[in-house]
Amino acid sequence: MLKSFALGLACLAVGANAVMRIPINREAPRVRKGWNATASPDKVPIKNLENAQYYGEIQIGTPGQPFTVVFDTGSSNLWVPASNCTQKGCRTKHKFTAAKSSTYKADGRIFYIRYGSGPVSGFLSNDQVQVGDLEVTDIAFAEITDPSGLGAAFSVGKFDGILGMAWDSISVDNLETVFGKMIDQKLVDQQLFAFYLSSEADPPLPPLHAGELIIGGIDSSHYTGEITYEPLTSETYWEITMTGLALGDKSITTNYRAVLDTGTSILAGPKADVAAVAKLVGAKPFLNGEYTVPCKSIPTLPTLNVKIGAKTYPIAPKDYIINDENEICLFGMTGIDIPPPNGPLWILGDVFIRQYYTVFDWGNKRLGFATMAP
Repeated sequence: MLKSFALGLACLAVGANAVMRIPINREAPRVRKGWNATASPDKVPIKNLENAQYYGEIQIGTPGQPFTVVFDTGSSNLWVPASNCTQKGCRTKHKFTAAKSSTYKADGRIFYIRYGSGPVSGFLSNDQVQVGDLEVTDIAFAEITDPSGLGAAFSVGKFDGILGMAWDSISVDNLETVFGKMIDQKLVDQQLFAFYLSSEADPPLPPLHAGELIIGGIDSSHYTGEITYEPLTSETYWEITMTGLALGDKSITTNYRAVLDTGTSILAGPKADVAAVAKLVGAKPFLNGEYTVPCKSIPTLPTLNVKIGAKTYPIAPKDYIINDENEICLFGMTGIDIPPPNGPLWILGDVFIRQYYTVFDWGNKRLGFATMAP
């Protein structure tokens, strides 16, 4: 049975230089022994839960303790469960044990962050973090003792924590981001990273097919044509201004602020706008502000057209509907009213990013988009 997959993580969190490739595992792969961050993503076995959660592996401490994290461009803090997290959501998670790390430094300050789905809290610590082969020192991160605000998305998900990849300006407690530290420590050739998110909905899938996060470079094999760039309108979230949003040729909003968020599974927008769109496609309320449509109606639905700058990025009905074996078809859009100054805005989550290779260009303060390679 299809559960609530709109993670809502983004909205309201009030060595030698190299190109690093990190396999982005799909919900829910088996973790291989001898995981190798530099291996081709084609060598990573993948299982997928309805095109929902995406995550990859990092290590914290010395020797490294492994964690699977959501690489979330909608928040800016790193956290993993603490060794004393006893809540239900932590029972199946990897937990950080400070006593086992020779590079651990205590901090102890209380940590509290609120996501679109609710709050997460714990305390701050400091250690080194390894992402792929990049060892980043002096990272302030949180050990979580109460993850209940994430609800079932955390309890049943395969990720242990979140690594925020938005800007320092929205980092709780003004902590420098992991990617910011990579730049400071001169670990990357280019001040950018890029996401390729694979899709269960594009058969035939090779058995070892995976998504990929590249830190410090761009992989041209993942897209066709040219990358089109759009300047950021804010260095908080990865925010841009859309020039249009339409269902077929019918405009569906008067608000064109948008953020690109790998930590939100679907699309999200102002509740009134989303309710109107849901009515247009014949969607009915389901759970937690989500909607379903009759599976048989998918071929007749209009294309969703996202316009950024002078270019239109179409999303076909089969790509904005999450089809659970023709039993339940989830409309890939939910309503979230984000108050000023952060909102109102639209969240272009994984439903969009699966279709368009997305470059997060930190150095030039812009986002780039290109059509995903078949």
